[in-house]
Amino acid sequence: MSELRTNVSLTIAEDAAKTNALIAYGLMVLGMFTGLFWFIGVVWAFVKRDEAQGTMFADHYDNIISTFWWTLGLSIVGFILALFIVGYFLLFAVWIWSIYRVIKGLARITSNKPYCS
Repeated sequence: MSELRTNVSLTIAEDAAKTNALIAYGLMVLGMFTGLFWFIGVVWAFVKRDEAQGTMFADHYDNIISTFWWTLGLSIVGFILALFIVGYFLLFAVWIWSIYRVIKGLARITSNKPYCS
C-alpha cells in the first residue's frame, strides 16, 4: 500500500511526522561527524515519536532510536576491545552500519515510504 501512496498528498499528521523524522535524520548525519548532534537527533526522535503514532512514518522513529542504542552499545564494546586491536574493526563496522541505517531511512522517507515494508 505504501507504494501507492507516493503520488498522494500526505495528511497533516503524516506531513508533520515526516518533517520531524527528517530533522532527526539530519541531526544524526551531522552527528556522525560531530557526535553531539547524534544525541540531539535521538532526543528529537524521542520527543516527537508519540506525534507520529498511527502514521506511515512511525517506524522511522523506531529506526532512529534503535540505531542510536545499538550504535552506543556496540561502540562501548568497541572502545573496550580497542585494547586488543579488534575493537577498531568493530568501531569501523558500527560506523558503517549506522551510516547505512540512516541513509536507508532517508531514502525511504523522502519516497514517502515506511522504514520497513
